[in-house]
Amino acid sequence: MTAVLDFALPAELEAHEPPEARGLARDGVRLLVASPDGVAHRRFTDLPELLRPGDVLVVNTSGTLAASVRVVGVPLRLHFSTRLPDGRWAVEVRDGDRHPHPGAPGELRLPGGASVTLEEPYTHGRLWAATVRTDVPVPEFLRRYGEPIRYPYVRRRWPLAAYQTVFAREPGSAEMPSAARPFSERVVTRLVAAGVRFAPLVLHTGVASPEAHERPYPEWFTVPETTARLVNDTRAAGGRVIAVGTTAVRALESTAAPDGRVAARTGYTELIVTPQRGVAAVDGLLTGFHEPRASHLDLLAAVSSGCVLGAAYAEAVRTRYLWHEFGDVNLLLP
Repeated sequence: MTAVLDFALPAELEAHEPPEARGLARDGVRLLVASPDGVAHRRFTDLPELLRPGDVLVVNTSGTLAASVRVVGVPLRLHFSTRLPDGRWAVEVRDGDRHPHPGAPGELRLPGGASVTLEEPYTHGRLWAATVRTDVPVPEFLRRYGEPIRYPYVRRRWPLAAYQTVFAREPGSAEMPSAARPFSERVVTRLVAAGVRFAPLVLHTGVASPEAHERPYPEWFTVPETTARLVNDTRAAGGRVIAVGTTAVRALESTAAPDGRVAARTGYTELIVTPQRGVAAVDGLLTGFHEPRASHLDLLAAVSSGCVLGAAYAEAVRTRYLWHEFGDVNLLLP
């Protein structure tokens, strides 16, 4: 299904810095709207006009960790990805901020007298299952010594605040749930005034290295009872459920029955959303633009048709939309 999106991404379409550094407001990015009716070019501030009273936006309230830490004594960095059910962490070794490093079993020294022991490969040898030893909980250790994860297309360091969404409440994501980054307080206020409701959930997302295009791995999530009830009531009333980001889709679909009814749940999800599986609870999706052949594109193709996606991405490349966490966004409607 992703073959229609096996495209060439010109380097100049990579967003190298936040929109604020490009002279825009946080909510000033472009919005490409795609549906079976066609493709339209808008601004993110137009979102309240594009949704209907009674629609629900499902938002991820996970906050971004400063998940990149230097390794003492060698020119490497360690990316903290996901806390595993057995208490260990999935981590990635990087050659500075630039490229993955294969790593090897053994101990790495970290600032503040902390250490991490790489024990066994976790995914294809890129991520390691590791035991972390710190004097404080890992989120506090990262707050003291870490920086936001930064890939080569982001040319300079930005503070952690640049990687937080307006919805962030519970720190836990290695990388920002970036589809929600353009939301501002004024856009949220206008959406509420227009009759659009918000349904919060949490999914702590791990690293998603653009070099690897790997399938998702287990991530911790929670869907509160109030969110499950609001989604179910909305669907029963004929309203639309629009997920903000692929993380919101994964969390919500992890609790959905085949008829789309959602239940409250907390735990780890191993769900992989594909076109073959489809989606039961989600009608539309607000998301960033994803790299060619990335596994996230399978999830997009589960929400929207290949023809709609193909047209949207072709138009985004043609009209020079910007990619990645600081780029523009795409609204996929039914």
